[in-house]
Amino acid sequence: MANVASSTATNVLFQARCRASSHNDALGSRESAADIMGIDRGRLYRIETGIADPYPEEILLMADLYGDPKLMNWYCREKCPLGQEVPVIEDQTIERLTVRALTSLRKSEGVKDMLLDIMEDGIVSEDELPALREIIATLDELNEVNQNLKNWTSQYQKQEG
Repeated sequence: MANVASSTATNVLFQARCRASSHNDALGSRESAADIMGIDRGRLYRIETGIADPYPEEILLMADLYGDPKLMNWYCREKCPLGQEVPVIEDQTIERLTVRALTSLRKSEGVKDMLLDIMEDGIVSEDELPALREIIATLDELNEVNQNLKNWTSQYQKQEG
């Protein structure tokens, strides 16, 4: 995989295939990877060089074949206009994710009461908006931790399977 153009070298999908090739020699060449996935070799070239965007089905194939579920998150965040608010999935240790989850859960303890107070009268007043934004931010943080835990679990299961 030497002499790779810079546009290809920075491509997330190319990088994922390169990482996967350390465990599966057949993924070391674009041609072999395309054959395994059952897609046209030229199509994989266009995807890995950024000339063409992948289809969701291709991302599912790549995520499975490369053992990299983060590709689905990347696609939803970067390519799909409906997924722009999908939380970012990062590689984190289970210990770090546990600390983040517990911290987020601790923050959320007061959220329940705040939300009940705001919604008690069925009306969100102007002075309640900052608290509602804080509640949403806390719930977004919990969602992000949840997505990262799901990703870690998926990767762990693939390694153990």
